[in-house]
Order: sequence, then C-alpha cells, then structure tokens
Amino acid sequence: MITVENLVGDSKLYTLHSHTQFCDGKATMAEFAAAACAAGFTHYGFSPHSPVPIESPCNMSKADVPAYMAEIRRLKELYNGRMKIYASMEIDYLGPAWGPSNPYFDTLDLDYRIGSVHFIPSQSGDIIDVDGRFDSFTRKMAENFRGDIRYVVDTFYDCSEAMVKEGSLDIIGHLDKIGHNAGHFKEGIEQEPWYKERVERLLRMVKDAGIIVEINTKAWIEHRRMFPSIAMFDRLAAGNYPIVVNSDAHQPLLINASRAEAFIMLDKAKH
Repeated sequence: MITVENLVGDSKLYTLHSHTQFCDGKATMAEFAAAACAAGFTHYGFSPHSPVPIESPCNMSKADVPAYMAEIRRLKELYNGRMKIYASMEIDYLGPAWGPSNPYFDTLDLDYRIGSVHFIPSQSGDIIDVDGRFDSFTRKMAENFRGDIRYVVDTFYDCSEAMVKEGSLDIIGHLDKIGHNAGHFKEGIEQEPWYKERVERLLRMVKDAGIIVEINTKAWIEHRRMFPSIAMFDRLAAGNYPIVVNSDAHQPLLINASRAEAFIMLDKAKH
C-alpha cells in the first residue's frame, strides 16, 4: 500500500500534484523538474489530468501517454541521487465506467494515483465540469443545473463517495473543492448541517479506506482557501489522517506556493 511514509518520509521538501504541458499546465516537465530541484525539493510528483472518454481541454490525451511516461523515465534518470521523481495522474471520476479503478490505469507504470472529482452529471445526464472560476460555474448553474445548488453539492459528494468505494486511488484530491464555488453561489452553505454531514461522511469513508488526504494549497494566494477547508484541519489532526500537502501547481513559479502556510496551520491543529 502507498503511504505518506514510503513516498516522502518526514520530509516537507516535496509536492506530489502538478500539471505540465501534457494537460493544462503552463510549462514543460523539464522546466518543472529543474525548478523543483533548484528549490531544494527531494521528492517531486507529476500528475497530469488523466485521459477521459469525453471532450475536455484540460485533460491529456491517451495518444500523449507514451510520451509522458518516456519523459518521466528520462527525468528519473537525470535527477537520480538528487531528487526522487514520481509518475502519477490526477484521475477524473466520471462514474462506474471511468475513474481510478478503471483497468486502463493498471497498464501504466504509475507510482501512485490521485482521484479527484471535477465533473458531475447534470439532471439530464450530461457530464459537466463544475471546477474552475465562479463566473463559469454561475453560467453552468443556470444552463445545466436549473439553479439547484443542493443537487450540485450532493452529486459532487455522491461521486466522491462512489470513487472511494470503487478504490484504486492512493490520494484523494481537493476533497471539498465544490464548497468554494457553492459558497459563492449560496453564502453560508458550508455551515449548513446537511453540508457538514456530507463532508464528514466522506472523511469517514476515506479514513476507513486508508486513502491519503491531500491538503491542496493552490487557491490560498488568490482566495485564502485551502482544500479541504481550514475548518477541517482540527478534524484531520484529531483523526490522525495521513496527509500530503500539495501545491497543485500549473507553472514552475508556484511549485511551493502556500505550502509553508499549510504546514503551520496543520502543526497548530495538532497542538
């Protein structure tokens, strides 16, 4: 089983979630690796958005997977002895037919798998991306979801629970990310009892499945938001959850962005 200990040990000089030219990243894998090594990282994981069987401008294509894996092998050899490099994917869960447990991913030499929910089915069955900026989310709420924010949130957590049940993910990515857009759409929704119970239920399932929780720092600079939210840090610490702190960087300049802040918050939660 993949654990935090056998990935990075006690080191804080790592990040295991990043996006490069193979999906929606803004630089090459070589540029990311060079920046990570220069910053003193000892462990670095590449995790392009996985191929998906739908149209998506953010996801890598199956045709590019061999080139991605070849570049991983080249960089592992290049940085051998200086920085440990990992091959991963952030695998989108689209339902029983596609997710981290799909046999396709067993054919790839991945060191670990991040499972994430970015897409959910609308009431009419269309697969819609609910990630991204709030203006896009607001438009989709009107055009695709009939303005029903409760449906969107419940469906996001239904998909997350199904992904955990189906297994084969080592890390769950930004497990409450829907809360950010949902909270803008309906102020205070994350404090409502039913919402808190959805998050709590997912956390219990994640713990029972032995899955590592990602603290995702990507939104801290712009929105002062971590995923999961800072309000959950005490819960994670009290429950002794295995945790990794990832920057989810899409450009080399941000490979270590806000990770120090997250570690400080986690240390406070433990005391």
